[in-house]
Amino acid sequence: MADKTLITAALIYANGPVHLGHLVEYIETDIYTRFLKFSGHDAIYCCADDTHGTPIEISALKAGVTPEEFIKIWYDQHVKDFSDFLIHFDSYYTTHSKENENFTRTIFKALKDNGHIYKKTLRQLYCEKCKRFLPDRFVKGTCPKCGAQDQYGDVCEACGSTYKPIDLKSPFCGICRSEPAMKDSEQYFFRLGDFSERLRAWLNDNKNLQSDIKNYVLSWIDKGLEDWCVSRDSPYFGFKIPGEEDKYFYVWLDAPIGYIASTENYCKDHKCSAEGAYWKSKNSQIIHFIGKDIAYFHLIFWPAVLMGSGFKTPDNVVVHGFLTVNGEKMSKSRGTFITAREYLQILDPEFLRYHYASNLTHTTGDIDLSFEDFKNRANNELIGNIANFCYRTLTFIDKYAEGKIGKLGARNADLMALERADDLVRKAEKNYYGFALREAVKNALEISNVGNRYFQENAPWKLAKEDPARMAEVLAIAANLVKKLAITLNPILPVFSEKIFKSLNLKDVKWDDFRETLENHKINKPEILFRKIERVEFSDAFATLDLRVAKVEKVEDHPQAEKLYILTIDLGDEKRTLVAGLKDKYSKSDLKGKHIVVVCNLKKANLKGIESEGMLLAADDGKDVGVLFSKDKPGAHVVIDDVEKRPAKELTIKDFAKFELVAKDGKAYYKDKPLKTSDGEIQVDKKIDGKVK
Repeated sequence: MADKTLITAALIYANGPVHLGHLVEYIETDIYTRFLKFSGHDAIYCCADDTHGTPIEISALKAGVTPEEFIKIWYDQHVKDFSDFLIHFDSYYTTHSKENENFTRTIFKALKDNGHIYKKTLRQLYCEKCKRFLPDRFVKGTCPKCGAQDQYGDVCEACGSTYKPIDLKSPFCGICRSEPAMKDSEQYFFRLGDFSERLRAWLNDNKNLQSDIKNYVLSWIDKGLEDWCVSRDSPYFGFKIPGEEDKYFYVWLDAPIGYIASTENYCKDHKCSAEGAYWKSKNSQIIHFIGKDIAYFHLIFWPAVLMGSGFKTPDNVVVHGFLTVNGEKMSKSRGTFITAREYLQILDPEFLRYHYASNLTHTTGDIDLSFEDFKNRANNELIGNIANFCYRTLTFIDKYAEGKIGKLGARNADLMALERADDLVRKAEKNYYGFALREAVKNALEISNVGNRYFQENAPWKLAKEDPARMAEVLAIAANLVKKLAITLNPILPVFSEKIFKSLNLKDVKWDDFRETLENHKINKPEILFRKIERVEFSDAFATLDLRVAKVEKVEDHPQAEKLYILTIDLGDEKRTLVAGLKDKYSKSDLKGKHIVVVCNLKKANLKGIESEGMLLAADDGKDVGVLFSKDKPGAHVVIDDVEKRPAKELTIKDFAKFELVAKDGKAYYKDKPLKTSDGEIQVDKKIDGKVK
């Protein structure tokens, strides 16, 4: 291998949470990087948030914050999510950085100086109301090919046809829905066609690339490459093009340059430079991990930009498929669009790392997350087979051998078990290098099978009474099998493996240590490695809330508290009592007859001697409060779009505090989705803006 290896994953867009589909790539990349490091290679994993473009600008505007504030919110959440899934970056950066701006300008100038950039006037759609040109994703209309309505300006989701925004029939602005006008605009273009033959040679000469992807990309070159527009008009969140007043670099130009900027961010603390150590070095290799949906960009546009500006092209681009859940595309309405944070509220991150690794091959085939298969694989393979063998062996040594690994057995069965395990570790090593993670998992499982068979056949529980000396030999062999197994699984299950290394009283373990045997060695007290999964039920946490409309029938003073009211409410099929701290904000007559929103599955609470059977919701701005209300009938369920209700039997006030409900412009929202009933959206009294609690 090269002296230095730079590994990247595609940059996640700073406009939403990490979800389980994203994690396929980041976990795969982390496993590969961990393996290289564990094997003694000089490897680093660099990535960043992709932060520029019109969607960021519009989303920030809707959220009432600046684009810089908006991307910082998502950056912090992304960093936490990745960290909690044990994904370790040597540099996790942002494309909205000084380094990225400098490299983008440098590369653009080099392309321009080398004759690969030119200007051309375009006819584009322009919204007079929004005062902006409309990029493809901000204009909708009727597909010019099949006639499907409400389609984006670049591709029809009904027939799959691609086209230009100006080709749409009956176009309308995706922001304000008004009809756009046609307007001329001068833009910068990159002569992608100049690189057709260089790209063809690069693809054909690169023996690392997957053959199906290589052939797919070559077919695009055969059809002829169109030049790329690499600029955008203001307003636009991004880097301004030097010498221009209202032109910005298109996000698809500066986003991949973020790989270089993130490398430079790493180099700041490691006495090197991104160019000298990696991006212009003959002694480095660069490996990109990407999804198949962006193969064209990473295997045509990006290497052409690098070729035209004097930078090193990637040595390998590892392409994976999409994630399906229970055999179908992820769906919010089916409860299968699962964020990283929602998963972590229920399950151990290493279960997902193991499941993905068990399904990942060096192909572009899709990966399925079947809930039933996920549960069975975790319980039967990871816990019942692997973890059980390790824990059983270590606890046996702790209990029957005074926590000591003695001299290794030298019988034929002993030596065969060790030799078989060593052969499987070497096979796993080859599979890790070849991105065949599924095969590496199979190798690890077989090591565990070898260990379990050896343990059962030699029955140390019998030897404890009949032949203690032989028992010590058997346990020493089993302990060494545990060590080899933990080494093999370390890139996939770093926490699990570290627990075993700690129990074995080992420090600074490396891959090659599988060759070293443990004898006459004291171990530490073993600890539980995993707990069995009882059930897997993913959905947005909002599904656990039982929110209903209730009519206030009676309002009374609380006899023991001057600021509290006692409310009698009608939920349609039952009546309840609520205690509410609204006395200094509402009169009795203001509340009586109002149709409020109530949390109906909150644990009952005794408030100053009165049992409260739920909680009404109100917005609070720090000065005043406004109750949430509806025109719907008592008992109507309060919901949000795309989430099926699965109310928990009971929630605590601490559980409810995790829900970030907010009020804005007279309405109540959860994750930017309005709370509603079948009759319409929930309203906020007094139009109070603030947290809902």
